[in-house]
Amino acid sequence: MATLLDFRRRIRSVKNTQQITRAMKFISAAQLRRAQEAALAARPYARELARVLRSTMSRIDEPEHPLLATRPEKNILTIVLAGERGLAGAFNANILRKASEFFRGNKDKKIVTIPVGKKSRDSLRKAGFQFAAEYVNVLAKVDFGVAREISALVTELYKKEEIDAVYIVFSEFKSVMTVNLRVDKLLPVPKLESEKSAEMAADQVDYIYEQPEEQILDKLLPRYIETQVLRAMLESSAAEHAARMTNMESATKNAGEVIEALTLHMNKVRQAAITREIIEIVSGASSTA
Repeated sequence: MATLLDFRRRIRSVKNTQQITRAMKFISAAQLRRAQEAALAARPYARELARVLRSTMSRIDEPEHPLLATRPEKNILTIVLAGERGLAGAFNANILRKASEFFRGNKDKKIVTIPVGKKSRDSLRKAGFQFAAEYVNVLAKVDFGVAREISALVTELYKKEEIDAVYIVFSEFKSVMTVNLRVDKLLPVPKLESEKSAEMAADQVDYIYEQPEEQILDKLLPRYIETQVLRAMLESSAAEHAARMTNMESATKNAGEVIEALTLHMNKVRQAAITREIIEIVSGASSTA
């Protein structure tokens, strides 16, 4: 049976753990604020760049560019963005499960991956996937240079016709409690259509472009890919920090409940020991009387 000393040691251990989880929650909350601001700031730019690309492509009769070429999807490159560390609840498991579903849906095709994040790399390596490249320790502080490097790699492979399509799997930040698991197609660049009549009317405004069509697309299409990769990295980083903050908050609360339960049980054991000692003293006094 556990003694009072055992209970005190257990309570002290849980309190130490609670202090750690509380500190990690505060750290994740600070990181989340910065990551959330960056993710929200990237959305208008990505949306506007897509609109400019749509507007330009709508004015070109049968636009031709290597990034617009469509081929039967036999070789697929998949960029999988997961977390850098654990202690984030089901965040990493959910995104890796989403990637596994995509792989199972394309099991008849050759799949090459680019893992972004330690958890993604470890999981995909264990599953035996072939890597075109790997990027770790890049989501804690997202850098545009890394997004540009990934974009340059995938566009170069696509232009060489070594791959037929590029997909990106990531978690889109929605709120602290919820994320959207997404699988977006990066290449070939889809011919974006106008969703609204007002937007369609605005897109039909006549412009005079000084550069040739090929030169315009050479600038817009790579920048579009870079923006999509950067936005996915920012969204995934914010979602990871939110998941870790939520998980550490829950762990801190659970530790408090464990401390309360242990303290209550310890008090019961101590009261039982005191009662037993009183009974022994009374019994001893009665026997000597």
